[in-house]
Amino acid sequence: MEQEQQQQNSLFNLNFDQAIRTHLSEAAKWGKFLAIFGFIICGLIVVVGLFMAANFNELTSTSRRYSMYDDGAAFQGMGTMMAVIYIILAAIYFFPCLFLLRFSNKMKAALQTDDQAMLTGSFQNLKVMFRFVGILTIIIIAFYLLAFIAGGIASM
Repeated sequence: MEQEQQQQNSLFNLNFDQAIRTHLSEAAKWGKFLAIFGFIICGLIVVVGLFMAANFNELTSTSRRYSMYDDGAAFQGMGTMMAVIYIILAAIYFFPCLFLLRFSNKMKAALQTDDQAMLTGSFQNLKVMFRFVGILTIIIIAFYLLAFIAGGIASM
């Protein structure tokens, strides 16, 4: 009984030696780099979406000049719709980057100050980031399966 309690205590009282601190510090640095780069990509996605909204009608009118069958009615509002889609994609990509940045900042602070609460918050943000990406992956797989099923039904 006493040995079992001692094993539980040793399991939850983990020690962070210098090698673990180095690994966590390096993970925090790379996490911060990836988060900042992700924010830049989010900004570029929004800019591309706004560019598409502003210039889509001009881009499609150029291609319509050479086509005698297309009157352009099918492309009405496509630029705005594409801009909305791009902005939604940027918003979806923003949140994992935010949680990764929070993980990195809190991990760096926790390692510098030996603050257990900050370390816990750091890992909590990492957990939320992985949960978000995991749920997003499941949703994307579901959409692919639905598209595959719809394509199979349509081909019959």
